[in-house]
Amino acid sequence: MREDGDASDKPIDVAVLTRMKQFRAMNKLKKEALKVIAENLSEKEIVGLKEIFKSMDTDNSGTITFEELKAGLPKMGSKLSESEVRQLMEAPDVDGNGTIDYIEFITATMHMNRVEREHHLYTAFEYFDEDKSGYITMEELEQALKKYNMGDEKTIKEIIAEVDTDNIWYISFVNTMLI
Repeated sequence: MREDGDASDKPIDVAVLTRMKQFRAMNKLKKEALKVIAENLSEKEIVGLKEIFKSMDTDNSGTITFEELKAGLPKMGSKLSESEVRQLMEAPDVDGNGTIDYIEFITATMHMNRVEREHHLYTAFEYFDEDKSGYITMEELEQALKKYNMGDEKTIKEIIAEVDTDNIWYISFVNTMLI
């Protein structure tokens, strides 16, 4: 980016597009855990992604609309069909409001090597382990998801069903690395 506000001529990193596509395939709990991690990353860890977001958010609203994404990708050297752009739009739009906010964008595009650092994973784990027992019970998971408006009742039940496949009713820190 330049001080006068012009977008960079540099093509969007293919890895960023790939990360958005991979994010779409993740289960809902992993998306929520990644959101917690994204909110706790330092500015240094996300500086390039922040620049990409700003260049796409042409009206400076703090969100990227479908039209902004559709117009911004070609300017950054990416040639995608309208349906591919729509799929990219849907991937990070976790709350389903039709726009991508800053945290959703960072969550979907951050580099997994940064995320997989144990201290980031543990931060996300602690977010859900409210009683600090070392385990996340299904009740704690449900309470945290409700408390932070991470979905309606149906979505919360889907998240719990995705996670509790073996009916053990709790998640340990070791299990969270496998989710």
